[in-house]
Amino acid sequence: MNALLILAVTWVGKEYRFAGLDWSYLVVLGMIGNATFSMRFLVQWIASERRGESVIPISFWYWSIAGSIIMCLYFIFRRDPVGILAYLPNSLIYIRNLALIRRRKFALTAAAPSQRPRELG
Repeated sequence: MNALLILAVTWVGKEYRFAGLDWSYLVVLGMIGNATFSMRFLVQWIASERRGESVIPISFWYWSIAGSIIMCLYFIFRRDPVGILAYLPNSLIYIRNLALIRRRKFALTAAAPSQRPRELG
């Protein structure tokens, strides 16, 4: 098990030079995390433009969770406590927002007596 961990750390930590910049698999993970986290803003902007008002779509929260988890992993591998503390609690807040949204949707659905259950089949 220790040999596998050492191999993984060595593989992740290996650096390459491309376009005058130092790259590693860890840097690529950070870039993917940053791009994933940034997608939430693009999703929110497109949804707001379509509705003509500022809205936060459900997918905004899923992109936020995915980006936060990837960025937290990046900072864990870098052993950077500032980055870990910046991203670790975020996912809990985003998950809580999804739970609040889901609870509200269920409450609205339960309060609508005119709706009939969908038939299966």
